[in-house]
Formats: sequence, structure tokens, C-alpha cells
Amino acid sequence: MSGVVRRRLGVRHLAVACVLATGLAGCAQNSPSTLDAAGAGARRVEGLWWLLFWVSVVGVLEVFALLGWALWRRRREVPVRAGDATAFVGVLGVGLPFIVLVAVYGVGLRDLNALVRPPAEPELSIEVIGHRWWWEVRYPDVAGAVTANEIHIPVDRSVRVRLTTADVQHSFWVPQLMPKTDLIAGKVNQTWLHAERAGTFRGLCAEYCGLQHATMSLMVVAQPEGEFTTWLRDLANPPSGELTEQQLRGRAAFEAAACGACHTARGTTATGTIGPDLTTIGARWSIGAGAAPNDEGHLGGWVVNPQNLKPGNQMPPQPVPASDLPDLLSYLQTLR
Repeated sequence: MSGVVRRRLGVRHLAVACVLATGLAGCAQNSPSTLDAAGAGARRVEGLWWLLFWVSVVGVLEVFALLGWALWRRRREVPVRAGDATAFVGVLGVGLPFIVLVAVYGVGLRDLNALVRPPAEPELSIEVIGHRWWWEVRYPDVAGAVTANEIHIPVDRSVRVRLTTADVQHSFWVPQLMPKTDLIAGKVNQTWLHAERAGTFRGLCAEYCGLQHATMSLMVVAQPEGEFTTWLRDLANPPSGELTEQQLRGRAAFEAAACGACHTARGTTATGTIGPDLTTIGARWSIGAGAAPNDEGHLGGWVVNPQNLKPGNQMPPQPVPASDLPDLLSYLQTLR
């Protein structure tokens, strides 16, 4: 067997192991898993998953036990009366499975009914709009509070999420907090989020929506009430920090380029609405909805030619002069 074939088989085995591990705990520590529930909604799903798992385990053990018992009787040539066989099949083959299925169905209906309503009446509403391939996030109760690919919520408070799509069908799913809810063209769907602990919880699009479906991620950040209030207030206001000479040159380059035709950056002349709002781009967890880390190198590559990092996305390459690029990147990193 050639080395190339062995390497390919090794990668395939690693992928299979990763899939199996993800079912229980995630392939990486920060992988989203319903079995690491951090909210009331995901805890319902987790409980139902474990119920079905143990029912399946008991069912498999029963089958093997009965198979062993049948083989044992066959070797001993114990005669089987027709009446005994009928009763045996009726009880273990029909009656018991019927009772188990009805019970599991009842538990599932109970959980579905509970998932319709949050534990407490939501005091905060968020609007999430799906785009190819990124998430627009709006806080309608606070003027100017708009961001992208990142949702902040207060810990231990229920939040209503209104879901719409600007193009094709998407599906909003934060496995550690709630089951998925579809975004359907021409319709407004609703779900809710309720985080029981502070932390970051990765979400994703769970409905195939095109070429970059796999890199349409978002991050839900659950914060203590005071931190969330401060974050939301800062989000609604333009950055107000002092800029260095390099950053001032970068701001001028930003306003002179075509960025403002598609993006908004509050406090500048950029007021476009086609692409993500860039007012807090410097503080976000990633570039391109999970396509790359948010650092200077990847940000520069994204500005020059985003098709290299996320082929097929809607942003064209930007003809920024090489002499202006360091200044532009320095300025973009101040947008927090």
C-alpha cells in the first residue's frame, strides 16, 4: 500500500472518529454540542436524546439476550408449544414496544410544547436576518445597535429572536442553547434564547444554502447583566477613541474607497446596507462568519481579495493601493 493511500485512510479514520466523538462531546473542546447544554431549551433536547439512547441500548440488549436464549433452547432441543410462542411474541414483540413508543412519543410532545415558550417572558428582542453567507443582528429597542455574526445576550434572561431571510432559506441553530429554527423567505419565524451561564456558544446555519453554507457561523456571547448593558450602549454609539496619524490616514482611505457603498461604519461617511455593519469589526470573533480568524493578516487578505478566503461570497476584491493598506488595517482594528 502506497504512502498516499495510507495517509488518505488515516484521514478518513480520523474523520470517522471525529464524527463519533462529536455525537457525545464534540471533536474539539469548543465544538457546539447539544449534550453540553447551557440553556433550558437545549437541556430539553439533551434529556430526550439520553432517553432515546438508553431505550435503544435496552432494546439492543434485549434482542441479544433473546437470541442467546433461543440458541440455548435449540441446543437443548427443548420443545416449544404454539401457545407459549404466541404469548411470548405478543408480550415482548408487540405489547412492550408499543408501551415504550407511546411513552417516548408522549415525552417528545411534552418537550416540543415546552420549547414553544421560554422559561420567562422575554424582556429583550433581537432581529436576526440571514444572508448568503453571514448573519445580520439588530437590537430594535436601541437605535443604531447593529452588528454581524455575533449575538450578545444577558445571562439568565429570556431573549426573543425574530428570524427572517434576505435571500434563500437558512436555519438558525445554537446547539448548546436551542434547537434549530428555519428562516423562510416571506415569513417571520420566532425562537428564544436563554443562557444559564456566561460563555460563548457557537451557532451555525443548519439548512444548506449554497456554496459557503459551511462558513456561515455565528457566536452567541452570554454576559452578566452589567457587561451586556455596557456592550449594548457602546454598540449603538460610534467609536470615540483618539486616532493616531496612521489610523487617521486609514480612515481617510476607508472613506475614499468603495467600502461605504456596501458597508456602514457609524461616525464615518460609510452608510451602505448591502454588507455587514463594520462599526465593531475590530472586536468580532472572526472574519467572514467563521471563514478566518480576526487578525491583521487575515483581515488584509480579506480586504485585498475575499474570494481567496471564502470563494463565492458577495464581496468583490478591493483595489486598495499597497501603500494605503497598512493604514487601513490599523484603522479597521480600532472599530470596537
